[in-house]
Amino acid sequence: MFLDEVTITVRAGDGGDGASSFRHEAHVPRGGPDGGDGGRGGSIHVRVDAGQTTLRDFRFKHHFKATSGGRGSGSRRHGAAGEELTLDIPPGTAIYDDATGELLADLVAVGQVAMIARGGRGGLGNTHFKTSTHQAPKHAQKGERGEERWLRLELRLIADIGLVGLPNAGKSTLLAALTAARPKIADYPFTTLEPNLGVMDLAGPDDLTGDERRPTIADVPGLIEGASMGAGLGHAFLRHVERTRVLLHLVDGSGRDPAWDFDVIREELRAHDPALLEKPTLVVFNKLDRPPAQEAWPAFRAARLGEGQDAVAISAIEGTGLDELRQRVASLLPGADELDAPPEPAGVVVHRIEAMGDGFSVEQEGERVFRVRGKRIERIASQTNFDVEESAERFQRDLARLGIDDELRRSGIATGDLVRIGATELEWEAQPWEVR
Repeated sequence: MFLDEVTITVRAGDGGDGASSFRHEAHVPRGGPDGGDGGRGGSIHVRVDAGQTTLRDFRFKHHFKATSGGRGSGSRRHGAAGEELTLDIPPGTAIYDDATGELLADLVAVGQVAMIARGGRGGLGNTHFKTSTHQAPKHAQKGERGEERWLRLELRLIADIGLVGLPNAGKSTLLAALTAARPKIADYPFTTLEPNLGVMDLAGPDDLTGDERRPTIADVPGLIEGASMGAGLGHAFLRHVERTRVLLHLVDGSGRDPAWDFDVIREELRAHDPALLEKPTLVVFNKLDRPPAQEAWPAFRAARLGEGQDAVAISAIEGTGLDELRQRVASLLPGADELDAPPEPAGVVVHRIEAMGDGFSVEQEGERVFRVRGKRIERIASQTNFDVEESAERFQRDLARLGIDDELRRSGIATGDLVRIGATELEWEAQPWEVR
């Protein structure tokens, strides 16, 4: 089964909690804090693997989780970092945030790696909070939660040549004639239900040109009118021609109206992405072994030449015109060195700077429920152990320092109202706050 789109959920490891401990050694009175830091949670990466051709590894497994960092301990011992998790994907995979549709990475180069979920920071041990006026702090940070998100993976085949056309135009037959691929072939529409790949010898069996280039060629399932809007079987595969260097537009010359067939596919390509019409394209008039095609070819060829389109007539099933087709394709492709590189730049990884300013917002989510949003305060809340009085008091001071306390009062908060900060829920009291 050719699997080219999946949705998965990833959860990076949580950071380990920092330790709150004190030295307990003979002859060392008031030894002071010695709590170690928690380890960082494992992050999740994707890596392009040349051995992968589909997203089949994600067919049955959709949930992936990295390990969390270890807890800190006494004697300033730090927790171990969580193990990183790497998922192998085929070249040409784009990764989107499923909730927002935001592109996170679009990878085509073998070995390229991108982080898709960052592990949580380990909490600091109480040694970090000792000051000249506070020699024995009990406060230590909890580990930060790892990122969790739903992702959509889309595969767009990386092929040098893309075969497009209406169902039953003969694409699979041509692919079999030009390469060693053996796709399913039958004389009825929609035989091809998934893309097929093959490697084409440009020289041909009787060609002495010595052309050693071996481009890949993809047979894309047949398109119908309205495919770009979701009609038919081929619409899901239109993206597979986006990365190709050259398009072979196959037309059934024995059909009722080859010119109409040609225009339908051109319109669907334009509707999907106008840039597809800018790609080098060779129009291939197929089924020349049939009398209707022989009669239609001169007028069809004249019309294409009038539009500045290159066209060649063949019979894929009998092999007529395949040598000329190879020569035309060879002239459209780049040299061997460029052909060995991916047909697109080495991929895109979107890097975003994580803003950690003191900005925040307060909004009312429901009756007697307030939501506080802000990167810094959400992180502080997630790393606060409210079971420790000193830590809870420190959190209250942070609320006052950042101006959140005053803003909540201005918003009309009253005793007993619920305040949500990230995953933390607090009940507003005059002082102190209570954790729900």
